[in-house]
Amino acid sequence: MEEPRSTSDGEALTATPAHRITSKLPSDSTTNNIQAAATQENGQKQPAKTVDTLQLVVVEGFQVGRGVARIDPANIAHLGCQPGDIVMITGARTTAAKLVPSSAIDRGQQSIQMDSQVRQNSASGLGERVTIHKAKVQSAEKVTLLPLTSGAPIQESDLQYIARYLVGLPVVIGDLLRVGTPGAAPREFLIISTSPATPSYTVHKRNSGELADLEPPVPVQDTTDVEAVLVQSGTVVRAQARGAGKQGAPGRVTYEDIGGLGKELQRIREMIELPLKYPAVFDRLGVEPPKGVLLYGPPGTGKTLIARTVASETNAAFFVINGPEIINKFYGESESRLRSIFQEAQRKAPSIIFIDELDALAPKRAETGGEVERRIVGQLLGLMDGMASRGQVVLIGATNQPNALDPALRRPGRFDREISLRVPDMHGRQEILRIHSRDAALANDIDFARLAQLTPGFVGADLEALCREAAMNALRRVLPHIDYQRGYIPYETLVSLNITMADFQAALREVEPSTTREVYVEVSETSWDDIGGQAKAKELL
Repeated sequence: MEEPRSTSDGEALTATPAHRITSKLPSDSTTNNIQAAATQENGQKQPAKTVDTLQLVVVEGFQVGRGVARIDPANIAHLGCQPGDIVMITGARTTAAKLVPSSAIDRGQQSIQMDSQVRQNSASGLGERVTIHKAKVQSAEKVTLLPLTSGAPIQESDLQYIARYLVGLPVVIGDLLRVGTPGAAPREFLIISTSPATPSYTVHKRNSGELADLEPPVPVQDTTDVEAVLVQSGTVVRAQARGAGKQGAPGRVTYEDIGGLGKELQRIREMIELPLKYPAVFDRLGVEPPKGVLLYGPPGTGKTLIARTVASETNAAFFVINGPEIINKFYGESESRLRSIFQEAQRKAPSIIFIDELDALAPKRAETGGEVERRIVGQLLGLMDGMASRGQVVLIGATNQPNALDPALRRPGRFDREISLRVPDMHGRQEILRIHSRDAALANDIDFARLAQLTPGFVGADLEALCREAAMNALRRVLPHIDYQRGYIPYETLVSLNITMADFQAALREVEPSTTREVYVEVSETSWDDIGGQAKAKELL
């Protein structure tokens, strides 16, 4: 155990033991295979002329957490790079990623596929342009991490797992990482130092919405020619005690955390992201940007999750109004609370105001018998009509009873678009199951397609409960082997803990789909071959 050392602020930080990994990294051995496969598959000759930088449009990536950027093989050659090379990606901040050829269907689009972690570290969003260039890379001798999320102290076994996870990952100082450790929820870490040292970049804030290219990020430290370091099997990884200062957003939700709502999410992004990021477009067109979006659907379909995700991806301030919480028995107090929230949102623009259970806050005035409800509806209508921040304050309402809302709220100019969040189909359920099991220790016999077939009527919240119950079933298997007097679970026991298909099947007997209470029926695909006998009846039909 190292001795505590003092920071510049006088606080003591205790470093946990360093761990050196000597095992060979599987990904190290596959880099050459990636290059050879890409050369064979593409059959393209490298262009005679290469360029130093390229500008590409950011699209969603699906290989989460591995620091990978997928681009057209022609663009890889145009940069003078090979698959597996490291590039620097510059949005509003600069980070590093490993180049991988995109699939054939995505080629020719001048796009770059990045997961949420790379997008966060480059401070870029979907649909925005980033600049890439070949990086000056060296192998990392040492990397120091600072935990950003609360949790148990980092143990030597945890550090061993984290070090193996980081092998093959290109990093720069200031990058955020999300790593899951055995027996614990995923945690966020900040890279606070590397050896050799890399520059640390500050985020260049966007201007007032012009579509001009962003200025390059400003390096805080630039005393070396090294732009990024690559974590190798011999890299020493240290983790300091959790500090008081926070950077980034622990618990940040991204578009990769939403499954089964691809079309709906695209429509919501069109209505919300464009006005928040580029209000100058609407000034040029001479039209008012959308003010509000109404999300409706059964409970558990992701209405609140979508609102939080859009706010997180756009870096907008997020204000939540729960309908019943606004109601107050004193005259005028409810309206005052509404006004204060809208005023605060305008001061902190760009911002998103999310009203949950909107039907409880703004029911039909013709059918309600209370004066308070009528006044609240009138105040809400007035606030929506008087929002002065042009496109910089967006209102999102959520309800599972859209027909109970006051009709005045549902006209254009207030809630400009109504989007139905349906119960996910089989493909959507498979996506959601994969998302909720992304950080879980799964056995090899897990069949997500079969689980999706067995869960008709399940919404996202039900599928999350199913995954949680399956994990509890796996935990019950090892409970007899736990010595409670030791005060902790041995690392070997944690590593051997896996969720099997049998655990999911047992969980299906415990978790009931919430939509069956609404008598939801999904008609499965049935053919004539599924019917035995009745040959004459089938022929007549």
